[in-house]
Amino acid sequence: MLLRSCSFIFVVLWFTSVAAGQEDLKKRIDAVMNRPEYKQAHWGVLVVDAKSGKTVYEHNAEKLFTPASTTKLYTCASMLAMFGPDYKFETPVYRRGEIAGGVLQGDLILVASGDFTLGGRTDGKDVMAYADNDHTYADPTATKTAITETDPLAGLNALARQVRQADIRIITGDVLIDDRLFPTALGTGSGPGLLTPMMVNDNVVDVLVSPGSAVGQMATVRCRPATAFVQMDAQVETVAKTAPPYIEVRSVGPQRFAVRGRIPIGSKPLVRIWPVDEPVFFGRALFIECLRKAGVEVRTSELRRPTSELPDHDQVNKLPRVGSFVSPPLSEAIKVTLKVSHNLYASTMPLLIATKNGQSTIADGLRWQRRFLKDLDVPVETISFAGGAGGANADCTTPRATVALIQAMKQRKEYAAWHAALPVLGVDGTLAESVPGISPAKGKVFAKTGTISWFDSMNNRTLLRSKALAGTMTTASGTELTFAMFVNDVPLPAGVPTTREGKTLGHICELIFEYGP
Repeated sequence: MLLRSCSFIFVVLWFTSVAAGQEDLKKRIDAVMNRPEYKQAHWGVLVVDAKSGKTVYEHNAEKLFTPASTTKLYTCASMLAMFGPDYKFETPVYRRGEIAGGVLQGDLILVASGDFTLGGRTDGKDVMAYADNDHTYADPTATKTAITETDPLAGLNALARQVRQADIRIITGDVLIDDRLFPTALGTGSGPGLLTPMMVNDNVVDVLVSPGSAVGQMATVRCRPATAFVQMDAQVETVAKTAPPYIEVRSVGPQRFAVRGRIPIGSKPLVRIWPVDEPVFFGRALFIECLRKAGVEVRTSELRRPTSELPDHDQVNKLPRVGSFVSPPLSEAIKVTLKVSHNLYASTMPLLIATKNGQSTIADGLRWQRRFLKDLDVPVETISFAGGAGGANADCTTPRATVALIQAMKQRKEYAAWHAALPVLGVDGTLAESVPGISPAKGKVFAKTGTISWFDSMNNRTLLRSKALAGTMTTASGTELTFAMFVNDVPLPAGVPTTREGKTLGHICELIFEYGP
């Protein structure tokens, strides 16, 4: 009898301790959400025990919120389920015409497959490189955006070498890009917005600006990849070290752009981008230049539009193949998409899902995504998506649905690749700087970030439409949790960056890590 009484007392004390701990956590999170800067904002948070599904904390878990780039969790999960983590894109090149004495009496045709980089982020070992602050996010005041130390033309150069190895020294006809995998569409979010199955260097020209050696000198400005296809007019002044940088890139005509602004003396080189007008035409020009570098004489001009017509779609793959480039596994592209929140890749994924199922539009792909999510028992009726990247006006979801997605993915074979692609708190990707380097939660949170902001012209400030974070964590006591948190509609005082709220969400993760179960 005494043993039973002791056991009963222990259980009561344990439940009392757990309840007290959860109440302590609730008070601490509520204190953050009730701070004066969030008086007009809307919060939604759900934290559950990953194993039992028991709720640890919730606030407005059933309400709809603008998810921003946490939308990519849904998109990438669907993409992995449809194609598999090990899927590889293959970009073939065919010839139309005969080869006689090294001369191709006809055309060369590259069939765009939807490969996200065509080798432009690879290091030769089936691994795709990324920078925590991706170049596609470069704006006039950016100081941290970076390019990867890889060759943006790696895939095109490989194809060009194969063409030369096929005993083609001269091409008398044209060089064509078959981009009929899906019609050109528009993506959502910042960065390059045109979606085509032909992507080279994320469909941008990188503009690399280095200061002069003295104040008043013109900065050095160069393009990557270097190409005769585009023209640049650059006038950037070197200014005092204390002056903030401001470098603007703007289009001034077809395949033409101007670079204007200032860069402080002693500054590291700064990265800006120019999104190309026509990605397919851009890719064709670069391929022609790569062919010439490989020793193939191309008699057509990369500066004019092709005059030859493509064969019927079903006839192309019956032509003799003279080259093929195979991408790294899809899991690598998912890694880049989630780590740096790559809008172009995520926006393209619904189109690729559609083509796999014999259709061709973003809406088609999203309907296939709905079927996948419904099979996972994710409450699709509580979700609204109009794109893959998270920047569409119709994009909305709930903390409950997002946690349901993560919990359901844990049971699938694609989970390892999906989870490994998430940014890690205080370590990499868009979470690299969300907590101090000495934070005890560093490395314990794997989660997708999201940010959408608009400029409030009337008040000369930023309206943060959404800051979001969703993923998994392990608490100080070793408990695995799944969570989703959103804060919408935060007016930011002039000069306050959106990263403030990123650090706030990072702080909430620290609270859950320390005071959670």
